[in-house]
Amino acid sequence: MAAIDQIEVQKKLRDFITETFLVGSDISSINDNDSFMEKEIVDSTGVLELTAFVETEFDIAIEDDEMTPDNLDSIEKLVNFIARKSG
Repeated sequence: MAAIDQIEVQKKLRDFITETFLVGSDISSINDNDSFMEKEIVDSTGVLELTAFVETEFDIAIEDDEMTPDNLDSIEKLVNFIARKSG
């Protein structure tokens, strides 16, 4: 995959999180480095939904050993992870 536009990735992630997990809430109260788990935005089932979205939207494969909070637990971590995976 070609180099990614991190601002566009961030926007797509924010849109997905708002539509999927924050229905009726305002994502502007969520900072890019806020933990999804600590803020109770995404639960363990939600991680699977988020992973499926990322794989489909950004055409990357997420291996089981990559499904860690270091890669998936905030918008900032996801943007950086997607950038690494996209090469």
